[in-house]
Amino acid sequence: MTTFPILAASDLHGDQPTAALPSAPADDELLDAYSRAVSGVVERLAPAVVSVEVQHRRRGGSAREDRGGGHGSGFVFTPDGFILTNSHVAHGATKTDVAFADGRRLRAELVGDDPDTDLAVLRVDVSSQAAAPLGDSAALRVGQVVIAIGNPLGFQSTVTAGVVSALGRSFRSVSGRLIDNVIQTDAALNPGNSGGPLLDSRGQVVGVNTAVILPAQGICFAVAVNTVKLVVGQLIAFGHVRRARIGVGGQNVSLPRLAVRAHRLIQPGGVLITTVEGGSPAARAGLQVGDIIVAFDEQPVHGIDDLHRLLTGERIGAATTVTAVRKAERLVLAITAAEVAQP
Repeated sequence: MTTFPILAASDLHGDQPTAALPSAPADDELLDAYSRAVSGVVERLAPAVVSVEVQHRRRGGSAREDRGGGHGSGFVFTPDGFILTNSHVAHGATKTDVAFADGRRLRAELVGDDPDTDLAVLRVDVSSQAAAPLGDSAALRVGQVVIAIGNPLGFQSTVTAGVVSALGRSFRSVSGRLIDNVIQTDAALNPGNSGGPLLDSRGQVVGVNTAVILPAQGICFAVAVNTVKLVVGQLIAFGHVRRARIGVGGQNVSLPRLAVRAHRLIQPGGVLITTVEGGSPAARAGLQVGDIIVAFDEQPVHGIDDLHRLLTGERIGAATTVTAVRKAERLVLAITAAEVAQP
């Protein structure tokens, strides 16, 4: 019978002691780190978050009648008192007040709002105010921790936390247009959270909280801060966002496969024109009711939302082309978009 010596682990490497493996952090250490991150963000950013209280004149009412009121949230994003909130919070208000966490209550001026992105800018008369820094929503990752601060149901400075559940969502605004690149989160939002900041663990604003789907729980949405950056400058400069128009009404329509092949289209649908405004860019270009728009500025148009995305402020007054199918004919027409008139 052959026997084999039993060796200690140290014998395999001489008399040198082996290095101890690093121990995994305990659960309580991880939770403490998470708690410190959240509480640190709240301590720094809560002074910039405000409660937005608005009054609206009731439809058909007079200035002497009672007014309807509403609540939302917002946050200061410049030291000189510019505040971001939602358009559906501030739009049409006859009186707007904001309340800070330190008890100050100030009258706010509506600088501008954009129902198409559900964003609005207010301003209060302050200087050297604590402001929330705008981050980069393009750097977000699904699963990343996010923090919401707001005033749900009137409870000021309420904090909830969660993760980024999904990116690149589309959400239809009250104006009917799609808001692209919306952030989905499970950080709890309730009525009154609208307009408050969605923050990352470094305390940077990555979104503006805008909606919750009821009765579902844990499905909440925020307008991405990179969308905010595209809009906020125009709201401050003009009071609105400049967008282009061509003067047609339409509906989404599918094209027969034969037409798709015959006209070498890359998409199976377009926008069926149902109305053409007299004297509009579309009328001057020669578009007619019944035409199907399939491209604008050589970019494919799958439906109305694509056309809206292409009609940006940069298109105003710029000569370009619109491609349409009329019966069996493919037309490429010169067109110059006009600016959407403000109410």
